[in-house]
Amino acid sequence: MGPKAKKSGSKKKKVTKAERLKLLQEEEERRLKEEEEARLKYEKEEMERLEIQRIEKEKWHQLEAKDLERRNEELEELYLLERCFPEAEKLKQETRLLSQWKHYIQCDGSPDPSVAQEMNTFISLWKEKTNETFEEVIEKSKVVLNLIEKLKFILLETPPCDLQDKNIIQYQESILQLQELLHLKFSVATEILLRQASTLADLDSGNMEKVIKDENVTLYVWANLKKNPRHRSVRFSETQIGFEIPRILATSDIAVRLLHTHYDHVSALHPVSTPSKEHTSAVTELVKDDVKNVEKAISKEVEEESKQQERGSHLIQEEKIKVEEEQGDIEVKMSSAEEESEAIKYEREMKVLSEIVSAAQLLLVENSSEKPDFFEDNVVDLCQFTTLGGVYHLDILELPPQCKPVMGWMIVEILKEGLQKYTYPPETTEDFETENAFPPIEVTLEVHENVIFFEDPVVVRWDAEGKHWRTDGISNVSYKPKERLVTFSLDTFGPVTLIQDAHINMPYQSWELRPLDVNKVLLTVTTVFTEIQIQIKENLCMLSSIKLKDKKHISILEGTWMTPIPFIIALKEAGLNIFPTRHSHFYVVINNKVPLVEVKAYRQMALLSSAFAFGWSKWNLLCNSTKVVFKVREHLTEECTENPNWALLMFSGDRAQRLKIKEESEAFSEALKEETEFHSTLYHMVKDFASEEAMEKVRSSNCQFVNSVCHMLLSTRLLSYS
Repeated sequence: MGPKAKKSGSKKKKVTKAERLKLLQEEEERRLKEEEEARLKYEKEEMERLEIQRIEKEKWHQLEAKDLERRNEELEELYLLERCFPEAEKLKQETRLLSQWKHYIQCDGSPDPSVAQEMNTFISLWKEKTNETFEEVIEKSKVVLNLIEKLKFILLETPPCDLQDKNIIQYQESILQLQELLHLKFSVATEILLRQASTLADLDSGNMEKVIKDENVTLYVWANLKKNPRHRSVRFSETQIGFEIPRILATSDIAVRLLHTHYDHVSALHPVSTPSKEHTSAVTELVKDDVKNVEKAISKEVEEESKQQERGSHLIQEEKIKVEEEQGDIEVKMSSAEEESEAIKYEREMKVLSEIVSAAQLLLVENSSEKPDFFEDNVVDLCQFTTLGGVYHLDILELPPQCKPVMGWMIVEILKEGLQKYTYPPETTEDFETENAFPPIEVTLEVHENVIFFEDPVVVRWDAEGKHWRTDGISNVSYKPKERLVTFSLDTFGPVTLIQDAHINMPYQSWELRPLDVNKVLLTVTTVFTEIQIQIKENLCMLSSIKLKDKKHISILEGTWMTPIPFIIALKEAGLNIFPTRHSHFYVVINNKVPLVEVKAYRQMALLSSAFAFGWSKWNLLCNSTKVVFKVREHLTEECTENPNWALLMFSGDRAQRLKIKEESEAFSEALKEETEFHSTLYHMVKDFASEEAMEKVRSSNCQFVNSVCHMLLSTRLLSYS
């Protein structure tokens, strides 16, 4: 049974050729059917996708068409809102004129820094004054430093097209003359002080030591009267500040002076780079032409009107009109013509001012195409580094002849050549026994208390010949941050300063601008080392707080309200530089945006800043240079900050759109948020989702406040340097 069954089973398994062909045919048919179904499904999906795409495209075109249709209307409305910029500039011009008038009627004897004749008289009279003590020079220095500051602010605050070349040269020459004369006066006063060294000698050491402190200058002077070879350590009035002098100096007729000027008049005398005149004039030439044309047009109009009025008055006289109503009628017409002319004049003035402001704003965000001159080794590039805490003028001086009491008189020999510097090391060292008779001198200095160093300061010395700061000739530098003491060895004496990387706080990690009150905002900039908070109101700015590594830092600037330009300079001088220059892009990796797009964004953000908060977005890095992306939300009360519901806006200068993605999304996309449209301005974009209260607040913003916010945004360049 077994074998038979097996046989019949094997017979069943055998498939004929015809059956095999049939099976293959069925399989082929099934495969073709599946392929056809897949093809149809793909075609259907593709058609659906294309249809969705077509609808999307159509919708996009409709939105574009809608945007274009209302563009002129939106831009006109924006133009009216942006009238605040020329209005603020007009107020600035009036303030400048008023300050000149105030100075004139004050009659306090100080010169008007903008008048060359007054400045020359002031300088000549001070040159003639002799025998001033150090204290008297310090007192006078307050007036001089104030004049220098005023001249610098005139150069910085006046729009480029309002400054004539001859005025720029005049102001810069006045600054140089004042700086040089002030330094000379300090030297003469030091000589007068040193002549009395023997009468001021310390009872214990027998040497003279004097410290004179003031808000702008500190003088430390030590006169070696005893010439004790063992007295090599000089420390000033229980401080750590002083010198370790070699034996050769300890036995010489010398005085050692440390004059710490809390300002830098050394590198300022030789500016490394200023925007070229061609660069400035190219931007403002157009505006200058416009100003001339408008002035001509206005004067012609006024002339025509006065002629017409004259003609009118002659006619009136000739015809001797007796009817009072007619006369009244003519008067009304004439006054309305005058009003009309005033209105036209004002409109034109606003247009010109608007163009002047726009040109000046554009200059603030333009990057220089040329890198500063190549610097040889050891020479400090002042576009990359900044001097901080003033200059320490270190001098070894020959002790002048001392005052001697004779018959109730004090007699002193006055050297014709004045105060002489002691050459160390001497030019010829043949007379001296050992090679190391002139080792480097160890110096200990105190870092200015109002300056922040985020890294250990670098010590540099002034090269008077090359007119630049150098890093060589200085060794064994050590810094104690708690005591704020820096110690180093110096081959030869001269001016010394401390430098820090000017871009240490760039690029920024994030930023936020939010309203605090009516016409008052808070700008927060977070960097690797610090978080800086700045309040802005009207035409003023104030440092609100600084945080260093989760600790609050107290600065002398906190709580002090200043106008934007002096405020920016004060922050830079304190080591808090968040203000890029035209050359900064050569030293910092930046997210460079098209200048015009940046300017338009900052102007419109400033317009909206009284009712809306703006913030940094990581997507700003991923969109191209012709567009900017940032967060925005309505902010009317403090509750808004607890659960901020940010919208993401993208802006290209002439189109604003709300993005579908969120800050937390995984990939960047320019897709529009559902139920939103395009707009030509940021103002109209936020208007779509804002309350009427917020928009009313925006419309009633103070022009000086908007201008100050805009200036701060242009100066920090948050959209390119974050």
